[in-house]
Amino acid sequence: MRHSPLSDSSTQASARRPSIAAWVPPRLHPWILALVTALAANSAATAAEARLDEVSNFALLDQRGHMQELHRLPGEVVVLFFTANECPVARQCAPKLRELQTRWGSKGVGVYLVNASPADDRRSITKEAYELGIWHLPILKDETQGVARHLGVKRTGETIVIRTRDWSVIYRGAIDDQWVEGAAKPAPTERYLDSALESFFAQRPIATPRTTAHGCVIHFEGGNGPDSTPVDYVKEVVPLLTAKCVSCHSPGNVGPWAMTSYRKVKGMASMIEEVLLTHRMPPWDADPHLGKFSNDSSLTVAEAQTLLRWVNQGAPRGEGADPLESLHVPVPPEWPLGTPDIVLKLPATQKIPATGVLDYRHIKVYAGNSNAGWVGATYVKPGNRKVVHHIIGRIKEGGQKDHLGENEMFVGWAPGSTQAPFPKGAGKFLPKNAKFDLEIHYTTCGSEQTDDSEIGLYLLKERPTHRYESVPVVNYQFELPPGDAAKDIEGFHCFPKDAVLHAVTPHMHLRGRWMKFDILRPDGHRETVASIPRYDFNWQHSYVLAQPTPIKAGTWVQLTGGFDNSARNPANPDPQKTVHWGEQSWDEMFLGWYQVTWALPPETPGAGGTGGAP
Repeated sequence: MRHSPLSDSSTQASARRPSIAAWVPPRLHPWILALVTALAANSAATAAEARLDEVSNFALLDQRGHMQELHRLPGEVVVLFFTANECPVARQCAPKLRELQTRWGSKGVGVYLVNASPADDRRSITKEAYELGIWHLPILKDETQGVARHLGVKRTGETIVIRTRDWSVIYRGAIDDQWVEGAAKPAPTERYLDSALESFFAQRPIATPRTTAHGCVIHFEGGNGPDSTPVDYVKEVVPLLTAKCVSCHSPGNVGPWAMTSYRKVKGMASMIEEVLLTHRMPPWDADPHLGKFSNDSSLTVAEAQTLLRWVNQGAPRGEGADPLESLHVPVPPEWPLGTPDIVLKLPATQKIPATGVLDYRHIKVYAGNSNAGWVGATYVKPGNRKVVHHIIGRIKEGGQKDHLGENEMFVGWAPGSTQAPFPKGAGKFLPKNAKFDLEIHYTTCGSEQTDDSEIGLYLLKERPTHRYESVPVVNYQFELPPGDAAKDIEGFHCFPKDAVLHAVTPHMHLRGRWMKFDILRPDGHRETVASIPRYDFNWQHSYVLAQPTPIKAGTWVQLTGGFDNSARNPANPDPQKTVHWGEQSWDEMFLGWYQVTWALPPETPGAGGTGGAP
């Protein structure tokens, strides 16, 4: 085995130092050895216990499609009960869970069930919850089994009690001693969970902080133990990272660290586990069970399981050359959609100060087009991503108006925006000598910066058959009280004529928690086209429908969403503030766009060319 010079010098230095036997009397050697052994064992046990008690944050969807994030759950204590459909022990515990919530809920205890069984889905979980009378309790679906693996849960019936002050485990095991696999007592003689909670709220030590849970064995995909079905780094992990992660996590790109080698990835393995368990990465927030999207960048359940199992196994290197070391990530072209027909340039380089809060800048930019035309795609090229928060372009004169009477949003960009050509056969009207108002929001980053952002416009050769428009649904009249963790808001709009829906875009600020887009059909049918259970201000996604859906004239659409103005929201600028509509990120907005196409009327005779306003 090759040693580094440091290792060799350390060995030589150790050889020069006198051993313990040189200065401790021989008769004390056994005692010293026993003491050292005991201290080592105690240290190892303490470390293991610390790892066991250190509950990392996670986020799971419940049976209603609501995102439940551990570190944002209310109360002093969170009780997690692991369950599975049709498990006899879990089913018999249903009345006890109802009683538990009734007895302890008002005292700051939240009861949550966790289903990690690969055999159960949201529909079957909901059905059994109604049957057992526990439909009102959140049942979290651990689809990747990542939470169960992280907590070392092997059976249903396992109950984990977490103190929210520091997210430490204060009790783990069975609810009581009534049920075991294949047998039961007429009534429990030991009520472990109740006793633990009584001691906790009485500020007494918990007499029995650990018991053995009894229930059905949970089947883990890929095996239960760390050596079951080993995950191959070269053949399984690297292809996943390359397909879903490396485009951002590479030198010069937006990811905060680059996946350039096995050593680097292994060093961040625990962080990979955390962002997967909390659903922060990959940055895609749509509910996977509601709607299909052509720009879906999420991991599948199987892909996430592979990465989590690999981390759980200790992130082994395996055999073969490291593909990441030789991986070349191509530099994206300056204009990914091709060379634009028109480039909107800022009239002067924008200077951004090192610190401070900046008002939105409204900059006039001229397209310089001598003829009217139709645009089939736009592409925003932010000049300095360190400071460009968003860019919105509106045509000042001669363009289209939205239903609110404002100049339509002709082009928009924010981190996470999808930039692609408009739907085939659709475009936006560009009047002759178009004058744009570019609304640019800059944020400071601690040092003086400059920006020369550009916008490319791609003209259609022929007049399209449809007009493409982002229809805003908005609610300006809201108030978020201080400390309110669940303020729900809604907005409505009625479509005056037939349209086809292609995409939706949610927009809130730092207190935004979730948003949902519904279509209320004239026949009374409600269709949810997208649900965003975890809204992330850092990624302003548009969710492009895999199959566009028609909207008949007279159809209403409903936008619903929720805000968290409490201290539990880690992004909240000020949980003591009453919040209303405002432009800055510490204010709030409630806005969603339904991106649709409308059929254009026949071109006016004599308009000629590609012009002719709709």
